[in-house]
Amino acid sequence: MDDLITNSRNKVVGTKQTIKALENDEVLKVYIARDADEKIVQPVIYLCEANNIELLYVESMQQLGKICGIKVKAAVAAIKV
Repeated sequence: MDDLITNSRNKVVGTKQTIKALENDEVLKVYIARDADEKIVQPVIYLCEANNIELLYVESMQQLGKICGIKVKAAVAAIKV
């Protein structure tokens, strides 16, 4: 699982960018950190369920940031088409 997003050149990191990509029908998979604030990730979860997009959960925001190749925490990330 980690290799897919780590090696992907076509990804977005962050809630706003992920929502924008979901609204534009550009997403294959979405990764959500289990310790992210529910208010932040709920719109992403809703859009994924409405559009039948695969949701994958990562243990922590720290881990998601790391596998995305950034030095800060991340609540949400997505692989784009």
